[in-house]
Amino acid sequence: MTSLRKKLIGTRAFYASVLALLIPMIVQQGITQFVNLLDNVMVGRLGTALMSGVAIVNQIVFIFNLTIFGGLSGASIFGAQFFGKKDQEGIRNTLRFRLVFSVVVCALGISVFLLFGHQLFQLYLNEEASSPEEIAATLEHAKDYMVIVLWGLLPFALVQCVSSTLRDVGETFSPMVASIIAICVNLVGNYLLIFGSFGFPRMGVAGAALATVIARYMEMAYLLLRTYRRRQQFPFVQGLFHNFHIPMSLVKQIAITGTPLLLNETLWSIGTAAVNMCYASRGLEAVAATNINSTVWNLFAIVMMAMGNAIGILSGQLLGANDIPGAKDTVRKLLFFSVCINLVIGGMIVAAAPFIPYIYNTEPAVRQTATYLLMVSGAFLPLTAYVHGAYFTIRSGGKTFITFLFDCVFTWVVNLPVAFCLCQFTDLSVVWVFFFVSCADIIKAVIGSAMLVSGIWAKNVVSGS
Repeated sequence: MTSLRKKLIGTRAFYASVLALLIPMIVQQGITQFVNLLDNVMVGRLGTALMSGVAIVNQIVFIFNLTIFGGLSGASIFGAQFFGKKDQEGIRNTLRFRLVFSVVVCALGISVFLLFGHQLFQLYLNEEASSPEEIAATLEHAKDYMVIVLWGLLPFALVQCVSSTLRDVGETFSPMVASIIAICVNLVGNYLLIFGSFGFPRMGVAGAALATVIARYMEMAYLLLRTYRRRQQFPFVQGLFHNFHIPMSLVKQIAITGTPLLLNETLWSIGTAAVNMCYASRGLEAVAATNINSTVWNLFAIVMMAMGNAIGILSGQLLGANDIPGAKDTVRKLLFFSVCINLVIGGMIVAAAPFIPYIYNTEPAVRQTATYLLMVSGAFLPLTAYVHGAYFTIRSGGKTFITFLFDCVFTWVVNLPVAFCLCQFTDLSVVWVFFFVSCADIIKAVIGSAMLVSGIWAKNVVSGS
């Protein structure tokens, strides 16, 4: 037992260093998701059709966000390891790569939305499960929301570039403060513009979109200004745009390592959106209920998300310093820590599930469905936390093709077929379909455990850079 305890539980100094990195990310994500919940509730007060329209747009924006995240993840592997190696020029070049990538993806994303947005939104609407009037109203609200929210894609991407670089070097406070500013602006903007408070125009879903865009620009302005002012502390900022050059050898390395991550996040998000389309085949009631579930779950899952980032950063820094045994030991203890914490949080979700949907102004059937979905999500949270941590561990050592198979391919080969078959060939409710799709993570956990035990992920990818 003593030996097992030493393997799974760290010292006070260990957890102090972990919490120093973790707490700002948890605060940042916690406030963000809490305001997302309030945003969702505010829109939900306007009616189910408006909430469904916004939810559909956000499903497509989710694909864009994860594409940005995937493209930056490859650079982050190198950024964290360059920091462990104390190579400031290497960090600077990874930031340049992120900036170029983000601008290109933003241009492509905006083009897709403008050219094919209407067709994409219709994929979530089932003419047999909803009336023509409901479908027309939902589409109209989706278009109103989309036209404005597109203006926030570029500042979002630029913030992710700077934030991810700062996190690579262990700085999580500045991104946290930037998010808090954006959240406060967004929350006040929602109150003023959605409902037309204090003499402002009552804009409905368009007001929610405008508040989000304003908040994105405020967040970007603060983060860029604060980082530039502290350029002595962050030497990689100095000369960032002077002789804007990225060594082709590094571009090639990031491309080789990062392309599977980019494809993984993009295709995984598309796969997840396709799974949600399967749920949507049960009608707008299912769209609204799954939207409530995902929004609330994102709030409760902040510790899991932050732990994944912490595992990737800390293990990446240790790998960059060639401390392979230290990286393995850190990962093992962090995974155990994450599962234990999320076991408690999952229980909280299950306990609160019957009450949470009542904060929404929606039909009783939607509330009941959302309650059951939340119970399933809470029960599976510890397992999801383990799988999430395993993904970031494997990714930290540059084994990105394996993570592509582990995450994206699994979604398309297992999750999506299960959801599609159950929705098309059975009369099971959306709750039971969601339950069986969630059960697939058991298989993923077994695969992840085998890869972690093998140690194939623990590699230094910047030793020759």
